Amino acid sequence: MSLRVLIPTPLRKHTAGAEIVEVDAGTVKEVIDRLESKHPGIRKSICDESGGLRRFINIYIDGEDVRFLDNLSTPAKDGSEIAIVPAISGGNTGSDTSFP
Repeated sequence: MSLRVLIPTPLRKHTAGAEIVEVDAGTVKEVIDRLESKHPGIRKSICDESGGLRRFINIYIDGEDVRFLDNLSTPAKDGSEIAIVPAISGGNTGSDTSFP
């Protein structure tokens, strides 16, 4: 089954600049496996040493965070869109705006 994987800018060095990569996979783990076979080295940017998602990487399947589904075992349907999203952290911007 064909899936579209949206590659964030920091990981495009592994995909020769490609923003979207198509893979055939049945789970999110298989998506990562297929990405690694096509683009060696990308797994290290997505997964930690134990094989789980890195703390500051989020993966969404059709808009749903896989951490709230079955994590890397989350099934993927034909035509699903997978988005790899690095978490953004920040510090004090110096503005007077505060968030609750």
